[in-house]
Amino acid sequence: MRDAFVIGAGQSSYGSFPTESYRSLFRTAFEGTVESVDDGIDPDEIDEAFIGMISIGGRQLGLSAPAVTEHAGLHGIPTTRVENACAASGSAVRHAVQAVKSGMADVVLAGGVEMMTDLSSDTTRYWFGVSGETEWERMAGTTFSGVYAQIASAHMSEYGTTREQLSRVAVKSHQNGAMNPKAHLDFECSLEQAENAATVADPLTLYHCCPTSDGAAAVLVASENVAREYTDRPVRIAGVGAASDGVGLFQRDSYTNLPATRKAGRDAYEMAGLTPDDIDFAEVHDCFSIAEILAYEDLGFCEVGRGGQLIEDEVTTLEGDLPVNTSGGLKSKGHPIGATGAGQLVEAFDQLRGTAGDRQVEDAQIGLTHNVGGSGGAAVVHILESPDRTEVGA
Repeated sequence: MRDAFVIGAGQSSYGSFPTESYRSLFRTAFEGTVESVDDGIDPDEIDEAFIGMISIGGRQLGLSAPAVTEHAGLHGIPTTRVENACAASGSAVRHAVQAVKSGMADVVLAGGVEMMTDLSSDTTRYWFGVSGETEWERMAGTTFSGVYAQIASAHMSEYGTTREQLSRVAVKSHQNGAMNPKAHLDFECSLEQAENAATVADPLTLYHCCPTSDGAAAVLVASENVAREYTDRPVRIAGVGAASDGVGLFQRDSYTNLPATRKAGRDAYEMAGLTPDDIDFAEVHDCFSIAEILAYEDLGFCEVGRGGQLIEDEVTTLEGDLPVNTSGGLKSKGHPIGATGAGQLVEAFDQLRGTAGDRQVEDAQIGLTHNVGGSGGAAVVHILESPDRTEVGA
């Protein structure tokens, strides 16, 4: 199969935008993506589009993907909405890679968008809940913060993980997000603030939970046949992995790992011919601080049960050996559900091309993105390589 490359990537700011719509936010992300293509691209050269979206609040559930691509000026191309809970646009990128590798398309747009802040709290809780196990969790009154609180409690009991270690994840994320002009919560927080904030679902405090965000993100994936027509520095998608699992937490053998992440990671490493030791930085799905600690372990960055120690030893800070969530992650950058996975690739694209500004990881050559749906019902992992590592068509 042909190699696939990211030739452009962009996103809107994440936050609360009462004067915007899901169409206008996506257009902003698309225009930024087009502007990032070094030698330019005509929208007419885009063959297909895959758009991740849950359509929070029930807005335009049918044909929501054509609604945003037509508004952005992509007239007539085949456009497909991808719904896979919080892994929607990570899955959309995977579909784009498949289309390019198969030879059915040369340039594919993959992205996502969500409007989430214009609803009542009760309505928002409902639409969050639809990505969990409906019959036995949501209808019984369980929220996602409650589900991840159970995961955190189990991890603490089994491995000795502490609430302070959860708080250190939040502190790191906010330090990085404060340097990201597109971040929703673009401010730092102290360890004391994270520890002493209001409890959302014990042991999780407010600072252990991501915000509800509006936003959009997009990437352009091109084949090796045409990538050089658009840029001399394309980013190769070296590996892709995806997996699913029982939607409900109660359906799994353990509360302290996500099997879908483990399988998606293994498949991505195998396709790329790489190991966890080769990764220079990662964007992982930290909807709650405990989720980042699980990702350390499930993706092979440390031994099982040692995720809390990894953050305590500052391995995953911007100055550490393996920076994680340089963008601020879902915790600080924000979590507009349908846009989150594509937004992770935007950060990876910038890091691998050396354009991440104050957040730049020194000599970043290989990056990983990790996008999870619900509490682990789906997971998608992408591994990307710097333009300095590979030749197009090699």
